[in-house]
Amino acid sequence: MRNFVVAIDGPSGTGKSTTARILADKLKVLYIDSGAMYRAITYLVLKKKINPTDSSKIIELTKSADLKLEGENVYINGEDVTKQIRSLEVTNRVSAISKIREVREILVSKQREFANSQSVIMDGRDIGTVVFPNADFKFYFTCDIKTRAARRQQDFRDHGLKIPLDKIKLELKKRDDIDANRKESPLRKAKESIEVDTTNMIIEEQVDCLYKKIISQLDN
Repeated sequence: MRNFVVAIDGPSGTGKSTTARILADKLKVLYIDSGAMYRAITYLVLKKKINPTDSSKIIELTKSADLKLEGENVYINGEDVTKQIRSLEVTNRVSAISKIREVREILVSKQREFANSQSVIMDGRDIGTVVFPNADFKFYFTCDIKTRAARRQQDFRDHGLKIPLDKIKLELKKRDDIDANRKESPLRKAKESIEVDTTNMIIEEQVDCLYKKIISQLDN
């Protein structure tokens, strides 16, 4: 099977990451969690108590950070931060950090390195438009805000956090606005993307939908 790149974009809470992770396992290719990379940098910014508006310090921190993805585990400077990067504090700050142009350039470079010699699946907000504009397969996930909030609430519960649904919905709307209107690599649907509405789909259905489309083209 030839090497290929799958780009999955869309707002937070649409099921991108879970679908991408399972799909990668099913296709036996590398899954790159771009969101986890930005979250790891955000976690480090908070840990070092760096002012979120101090771009120069954040850029230097990103340049020197040793960031590794091993399966579902995320390591930064040797520390396993898989659980910590899913905290509400990181979630509320990550959009502000990820909109810094130099931070995106550094992490995008790392992401492209992964795809130099192997097939990859990656999800995010600008994967099909900026990171991998020539991706072989592009998908764009959409989902009703209520469903997205409920899914995110369950994610928090899985990590031992009890967050009110209204608060989650408010944060999702705020993040959507930041992501869609940021100057650097805003959330956009790539022209070639296949739109997938996941509102009434369980994860298995989402995975199956993408898997069939990818396999049918790879077999041709």
